[in-house]
Amino acid sequence: MSSKDPNRIAAIEKAISQKYGNEAIQNPRANWDENKEKEYLAQMKELYNKIKSNDEAQDKIDINGIKVSKKLLNKESLRNCPVCGSLPKRSMDDVCITKFECCSNCYIQYVEGREERWLKGWRPNENN
Repeated sequence: MSSKDPNRIAAIEKAISQKYGNEAIQNPRANWDENKEKEYLAQMKELYNKIKSNDEAQDKIDINGIKVSKKLLNKESLRNCPVCGSLPKRSMDDVCITKFECCSNCYIQYVEGREERWLKGWRPNENN
């Protein structure tokens, strides 16, 4: 018996139909029409636009030897550092304020090497 025997193929299709239903053996194009095609194309276009915008946001820019994503730089900078109250003067201050909610000087003094503690909520007392 060869593998292309029509009786064997029919028996396999019948067994699949009994176990999983008639939809399991139908041709996938049987229920496809122009409306579904248009809907599919619209969904694919939306998906590719999302992927493209996400890739653009992930682009990195070199600032003073540090690669920073455009996503971080597009946010409005805060007026002053919540920890020490100084005004941000450099682009590195904007990056630190966006990521750690402190200026670059406070980052060096309080956060660097202790990021986990900082991200859990620890902040210096007024006495420090």
